[in-house]
Amino acid sequence: MNGAKKKGGGPGSRMDAPSGSRQMVVKVKTAKQRTTSSTLWLQRQLNDPYVSEAKRLGYRSRAAFKLAQLDDKFRLLGKGKRVVDLGCAPGGWCQIAVERVGPTGKVVGIDYLEMPAVDGASHIMLDFLDESAPAKLKELLDGPADVVLSDMAAPTTGHHATDHTRVMALAETAYEFATEVLTNGGSFIAKVFQGGTEKTLLDRLKRDFDKVGHAKPSASRADSAEVYVVATGFRKATRG
Repeated sequence: MNGAKKKGGGPGSRMDAPSGSRQMVVKVKTAKQRTTSSTLWLQRQLNDPYVSEAKRLGYRSRAAFKLAQLDDKFRLLGKGKRVVDLGCAPGGWCQIAVERVGPTGKVVGIDYLEMPAVDGASHIMLDFLDESAPAKLKELLDGPADVVLSDMAAPTTGHHATDHTRVMALAETAYEFATEVLTNGGSFIAKVFQGGTEKTLLDRLKRDFDKVGHAKPSASRADSAEVYVVATGFRKATRG
């Protein structure tokens, strides 16, 4: 893992909201070649404590804290676990997974976006929706998985119904793959949007897992519609 470890932290440590002294708010002026929306995005980035904390700890994105907080709550990752990360770029979730499963575990990922390798993990540069993707992932995994993670999301359109449909389609595809590779007792996490998981998928998850619920980690921006469906205790033998 590149970058310094959090003092007193390391694998298995909790990832609560960044704390410390009150930060001075940075305001960004609109430049001639920068749109107002780009200016607001840049201002939000400069004033986001998770962004600065990710840089300090060597994580590739603030999203690393989302997985860390989900794991702190649900205890999904652990030493020796085998993890699949769907939509892994830029690599923040892979970094957290590698830390928490340790050298005896295994982390594999896939994304159509190019990203540098994460030390301790393997990944494929390929669209997960490509028909060859599941087989290639299984070959890389070379055995069952304990956890399947999906932080996949299609580019948003601003139209809630369309965006919800797109992210649900990705969650359902991720679920189908998870049922093929998860071991008994395994876990599944997928990004959905507020409004929750559609009943059809939720019913299937409840059939196949001991516990199913939704969670929004504090690292998710307050104005973001994203939430995560978390299913634990996979019951492989119950599937028809």
